[in-house]
Amino acid sequence: MNDGTVPALELRDVVRTYKTAAGPLTVLEGASLSVGRGELVGLVAPSGTGKSTLLHVAGLLELPDGGDVAIDGTACGALSDTQRTAIRRNTVGFVYQFHHLLPEFSALENVALPRMVAGEGKGAAKSAAAELLDRVGLTARATHRPAKLSGGEQQRVAVARALSNSPAILLADEPTGNLDPATSDTVFNLLVEMVRERGMSALIATHNIDLAERMDRVVTLQGGRIVDYTR
Repeated sequence: MNDGTVPALELRDVVRTYKTAAGPLTVLEGASLSVGRGELVGLVAPSGTGKSTLLHVAGLLELPDGGDVAIDGTACGALSDTQRTAIRRNTVGFVYQFHHLLPEFSALENVALPRMVAGEGKGAAKSAAAELLDRVGLTARATHRPAKLSGGEQQRVAVARALSNSPAILLADEPTGNLDPATSDTVFNLLVEMVRERGMSALIATHNIDLAERMDRVVTLQGGRIVDYTR
């Protein structure tokens, strides 16, 4: 998407290198990507090529060793940890392959927690969380802890939690990779539908090209760089 507005998310010549026993390992080597406002981009690449690293850098969970990340036009590399944390909390939502729900809390509490961390009162946060759980079809499971939910239900709670603070950008790392094909399709469709409803931008990594092609655009990683995907 290129309508002349400032992109929601930009990766600018990002480099990321890790120290290993065998020596430095460069995973991203000048990776650049622009995600427009309201654009959904699928990221398809084999395991070990840097998809998770790219998403961690894009979501300000890791600092790049070179290049920069810009969110809503703001270059984030020179910001303080506190400033990056604030942007991440207020602007970015995350969904992972493994839901990472807090086991001691109910589905409702897991979804409400991001709003409470952001300073909203418990009552208002739980009310908003209840609306999201209803949207993902889990009103009847709101009081259940994760251990009492199926894999698909847990991932739907994770989707609701990622959208809890109404982020402008959603980053998803193999969000249905741990589910059976039928459940995967249901959860993925729900995720895309809710993202589009809210006019969010999204970068969604998946190994399933059929799912990825429901996005506006599909890219891949080759040699540590982002390139357009072709079958």
